[in-house]
Amino acid sequence: MATATSSARNRAATRSRRPHAVLWLLGPFFTLFAFTYVAPMLYAVGLSLYRERFTGTGWDGPQRVFAGLENYTRALTDTTFLTGTGRVLLYGLIYVPLCIALAAALALLLDSTLTAARRFFHTVLFLPHIVPGLIAAIVWVYLYTPGLSPIIDALEGVGAEVDLLGGSTVMLSLVNIAVWQSLGFNVVLIYVALRAVPRSTVEAARIDGAGEIRTALSVKLPQVRAALFVVTLFTMIGSLQLFTEPQIIQSAGTSSVTSTWTPNMLAYTAAFNSNDYHYAATVSVLIAALAGVLSFAVTKLAHRRSAS
Repeated sequence: MATATSSARNRAATRSRRPHAVLWLLGPFFTLFAFTYVAPMLYAVGLSLYRERFTGTGWDGPQRVFAGLENYTRALTDTTFLTGTGRVLLYGLIYVPLCIALAAALALLLDSTLTAARRFFHTVLFLPHIVPGLIAAIVWVYLYTPGLSPIIDALEGVGAEVDLLGGSTVMLSLVNIAVWQSLGFNVVLIYVALRAVPRSTVEAARIDGAGEIRTALSVKLPQVRAALFVVTLFTMIGSLQLFTEPQIIQSAGTSSVTSTWTPNMLAYTAAFNSNDYHYAATVSVLIAALAGVLSFAVTKLAHRRSAS
């Protein structure tokens, strides 16, 4: 009887300690998340509800006045913002499916029995991801610039005239930079999920006569659907934050990219070139809202497919 009572007390004490353990483990993360994400976003929302106005002769400088949704109305009727948002969405429609498809194909290839030296290929594929985006953009601008790029010189040598920094081609050039840089990270995430697929399931498919391609498409990919969803979500959110690569290409002065080519570049220009911090905050909030809506839509779609 005493032993049973003691066991019950121990279980009760363990249950009482669990909430404290959870707080100790998750508390630092949520604290950092609140200071680095939630607080800046709330500040941006508050900033977007005001504007600067000159009164009288203007000698006293601008005064901050409450504007309500005036900045949002301005942004949603601003052709520069709307055109830039359209460019980013088009960029995402090209970049996200291409990157996920290539990452899944390479991960399946690494996981197949036909591939040797997996660690070597892991390292080679992951190396571009550790290169800072700024450095990667500078290197690719060099490779895209006529007169400097050995690739363009070689193409011109065979009579092919290609302008990788002008017109609609610059979109594909940006997609190429992004895929080159993020492909390895996505490959590693999908490959890790593939390694967790039960080998007995794979062997059963092979015993039934399924080849490598059939096994990959019908057995392995359905087992890593959750990993594919996470990779797609991260890649999509990253595509909406397009800034560094077009900013470097624009600063090179030889491309069709302008200082307001994307919404993030528009916010940067409004804040640091025009000192219009309220409008910059409005653009930032709208992009964050767009990312939230798209993330919610992708999440609901993934849940429907997993439930069906």
